[in-house]
Amino acid sequence: MKKQQFTETQITTALKQYEGGRQAHDVCREYGISKATLYNWRKKYSGMDSSHLRELKALQDENRRLKQMYAELSLDYQLAKTVIEKKF
Repeated sequence: MKKQQFTETQITTALKQYEGGRQAHDVCREYGISKATLYNWRKKYSGMDSSHLRELKALQDENRRLKQMYAELSLDYQLAKTVIEKKF
């Protein structure tokens, strides 16, 4: 089953509805998500508005990109180190 991506506004809207007093079952049915997903969103994004959530996602993407760059540089370093050791 394909994983559906939700926008920041959809996530914050769903959380505001839930925190505003709507039943979890009703919110989940409206957005087509499970209760576990709603509770995970609440745990992760509680108290954020869409601009904070957008900034968080941008920082996570940048962190992922930097980790990938570090891994590639580390592999290049190890390769260069083994080549130098073989020459001597």
